[in-house]
Amino acid sequence: MSLKEVYNEQPNIFKFSDKNQKIVDEILKKYPNNNKKSAVMPLLYLAQKQNDNWIPLAAMKYIAKFLSIPYINVYEIATFYSMYNLSPVGKYFIQVCTTSPCLIRGADKLVKVCKEKISSKERKLSENKRCSWMEVECLGACVNAPMMQVNNDYYEDLNENNANKIVESLLNDKPLKPGSYRGRRNTSPEKDKNLNGNSSK
Repeated sequence: MSLKEVYNEQPNIFKFSDKNQKIVDEILKKYPNNNKKSAVMPLLYLAQKQNDNWIPLAAMKYIAKFLSIPYINVYEIATFYSMYNLSPVGKYFIQVCTTSPCLIRGADKLVKVCKEKISSKERKLSENKRCSWMEVECLGACVNAPMMQVNNDYYEDLNENNANKIVESLLNDKPLKPGSYRGRRNTSPEKDKNLNGNSSK
């Protein structure tokens, strides 16, 4: 796992767009008036989406002031959770699950592909600045191992060959369709096999 690094080229200001401000107003309605600070996580996520998938320090300060909480509290949350990026990750951010179920089924081969195709180090942008990758803990798709998440999409039941093709498609800005790469629908058995691996016919 890699440590987070705060990007050294920071914008001076941040403000939610008019569209996102309306979303913020709706988010705040979900919390008691005396506990608006509880909205810090969804607001951070919204700021990240607005800012090309990473959160600048100016956004943390803006959110802290907006919610009337200390800046350090927002910073602690942003640096703790892996869902928040503190530096640019590119248009396509690849997260490779390397928890035991995925690792047993070949997640190390997916990591190898990312190192060879994107960058040798985690969280480092590819040469064309389009992709970056990192290892993460369980993404909740153990039955579809090995797998990786690209932005909000899951690519499942992978091997080194199709992982290569997927990464190439992302680098070329022509992403392949997400989902199972063994022809499964969600977590269903493969083709005409039942749960015991025998034909259902």
